Amino acid sequence: RITKMATLQAPTASFAKTCTDGARRGVAARITFRGTPISHSAPISAPASQNSLRVASRNRSSPQVAASSTPGPSPQSTQAPEGPQTRWLQKTVVLPPYPRGCHVITRRIYEMVPELAAFEVGLAHIFIQHTSASLTVNENASPEVPLDLNDALDRLAPEGNYYRHDDEGSDDMPAHVKSSLMGVSLLLPISRGRLALGTWQGVYLNEHRNSGGPRTLLVTLQGQVRGDGRKYAPAGSAV
Repeated sequence: RITKMATLQAPTASFAKTCTDGARRGVAARITFRGTPISHSAPISAPASQNSLRVASRNRSSPQVAASSTPGPSPQSTQAPEGPQTRWLQKTVVLPPYPRGCHVITRRIYEMVPELAAFEVGLAHIFIQHTSASLTVNENASPEVPLDLNDALDRLAPEGNYYRHDDEGSDDMPAHVKSSLMGVSLLLPISRGRLALGTWQGVYLNEHRNSGGPRTLLVTLQGQVRGDGRKYAPAGSAV
């Protein structure tokens, strides 16, 4: 058996032959390399197979990289640019008493809900919290239209001995009928700070009682406000 104690330089052909002969005889050999005797205490292992050499060569040429040993640069966080914001707003407004009849209140709504001017696009829901008044959209130019509309409602639901419910007078039950016929709410589009009504359209309050008193509206706005935070000019010319 041949043992080794030091790292040798490149062996010569005679050195390899001496090692081979000693291994064949099964005896210990004392080797002299370049005139210096070297004692050996570790056995020389058998030659590695071709497959082992291939694996070792592959491992040396492709070293494993530990992903967790050296932290890489963290990606920089990015924020999306701010755009138009969606907003909800709900507001209660009280209209002053109106006489019995149909009344255009578009300008009054702009005055009582100035928040409309901040919306770029959206919807406005207007709800009247009463059972003897109503809302509708109709002609805003001719003063005769509201009068004719009220006359038509009186013909549809006239006063008289036609009703069981008359707790508050002869105009009580006809007012309930008219309210159901006309409706108690409106859903209107908003565009550039204004109600997107047609040229000849206006919002009507229909007062169906002789003395209805103040009327309460619940206005709900929903949509995108202007991205620059500003408001559109007041709709002063609206009627």
